[in-house]
Amino acid sequence: MENSEGKLVDLYIPRKCSATNRLIKAKDHASVQINVGDVNAEGRLTGSYSTYAFCGFVRREAESDDSLNRLATEDGYLKNVFSYQL
Repeated sequence: MENSEGKLVDLYIPRKCSATNRLIKAKDHASVQINVGDVNAEGRLTGSYSTYAFCGFVRREAESDDSLNRLATEDGYLKNVFSYQL
């Protein structure tokens, strides 16, 4: 929520799980947020990154590593790591 001056005044802005699109509640202490940095051809960080957030449910089901591989492949960070099988 913004005030009349355009400043953000909410104390808490909930995140959404990147794998399931569930809201990550404030009391979900098992949730994590992973930032994957972009690098240039020389291997140096460019300053930009992609953020992936996983809720405790995904981590409890041991699906966070598979979800990270899937999302990173979709975003172009990985190649030939995740293949969707029917």
